[in-house]
Amino acid sequence: MRVISPEFFLREPGLKRQVSFRIFLRTTTELCVKTTRMKRTKGGEEAGNGESPPEACKKVRTETSEESEAVAASESPHCDWSLLPQEILLHIFQYLPLLDRAYASQVCRGWNEAFHMPELWRCFEFELNQPASSYLKATHPDLIKQIIKRHSNHLQYVSFKSHFISALTVVFVNSKSLSSLKIDDTPVDDPSLKVLVANNSDTLKLLKMSSCPHVSPAGILCVADQCHGLRELALNYHLLSDELLLALSSEKHVHLEHLRIDVVSENPGQHFHTIKKSSWDAMVRHSPKFNLVMYFFLYEDEFGPFFNDEIPVTHLYFGRSVSKEVLGRVGLHCPRLVELVVCANGLRPLDEELIRIAKHCTQLSAIGLGECEVSCGAFVEFVKMCGRRLSQLSIMEEVLIPDHKYSLDEIHWEVSKHLGRVWFPDMMPTW
Repeated sequence: MRVISPEFFLREPGLKRQVSFRIFLRTTTELCVKTTRMKRTKGGEEAGNGESPPEACKKVRTETSEESEAVAASESPHCDWSLLPQEILLHIFQYLPLLDRAYASQVCRGWNEAFHMPELWRCFEFELNQPASSYLKATHPDLIKQIIKRHSNHLQYVSFKSHFISALTVVFVNSKSLSSLKIDDTPVDDPSLKVLVANNSDTLKLLKMSSCPHVSPAGILCVADQCHGLRELALNYHLLSDELLLALSSEKHVHLEHLRIDVVSENPGQHFHTIKKSSWDAMVRHSPKFNLVMYFFLYEDEFGPFFNDEIPVTHLYFGRSVSKEVLGRVGLHCPRLVELVVCANGLRPLDEELIRIAKHCTQLSAIGLGECEVSCGAFVEFVKMCGRRLSQLSIMEEVLIPDHKYSLDEIHWEVSKHLGRVWFPDMMPTW
């Protein structure tokens, strides 16, 4: 077995480093647990089964040849894991799920002390009720409650998904410095949000709520009015209303930097209300530089209430198929649009719609097209109109349809010329 030094993981970049950390600590934990058991066996602490310590030790060592090599490596003077500096342990623990951290904390006293370092609990993410399709194991509620009670005053970034509101209530009651809170599929209600506000009004900067049916616009407004440092707010569309937008636009209210709205259809044919243009105008006057991010997961016949009047959306994502007619309305009524992603449209070319978007959305700098069709000539014209401000251009190769102006072999040279950099169509979407 190869012995890896802890410093190796501080040099590993990105995703590779995260995977290496997990492999490292899982392997290290197993080695240390086995070594500890063997030492106890040698000392007679576990010799109550009638076997002599040497026989018990031999039994453990002969489980597999790989384990034998691992134990030998762990007993090497160059591999005393209990002497790892706490700053390295802390760095490693930060890449582990909660359950793996808990297992690692059982290795030795030093690892247990690292497990409870306040720096490790500034960011806390857990889920109690994963669907059957999830490959992740649910964290035991007792472990979560134990951690929350001990470290709630250290929490700054919390992501919570659970049907057990009691655990989240403990966070709201005891935390004093929450900066980021994401709540998904949880029966949190307006009184719970008031408790959150009472304890974290000076520190909360981001609030993201999804699938929280017991929260009303009044509860959201309570947070927005009292948390003067709030800069980002993410909500389901059903919580958005003209009254809420007007309240967010009042003089006493903080200037939001990001407002994210998820428009999700749970049942085909679902009805959606309309937001007035005057309400959006008030929001723009109050926070002229704010980003309005909208994610649409609707069926094609559900877009009736949207994009009929001007809307200050800056980042627009269509996760399901969207019609040519809707994209045409986007080109007319979204002058602040910066980024557009269309995952699917159908088999009718979007030539006119793209040209309209390039003409009216003068701030557009990023676009992604998935299962759509655009003629090569219209696409080149679109790029020419947008120019070098297109910093991101993610177009699947299958989207582009050759015409009498350009073939697929010619188009990347023409597009590259107008972008001022080398460009090729994508084989797979990159958004």
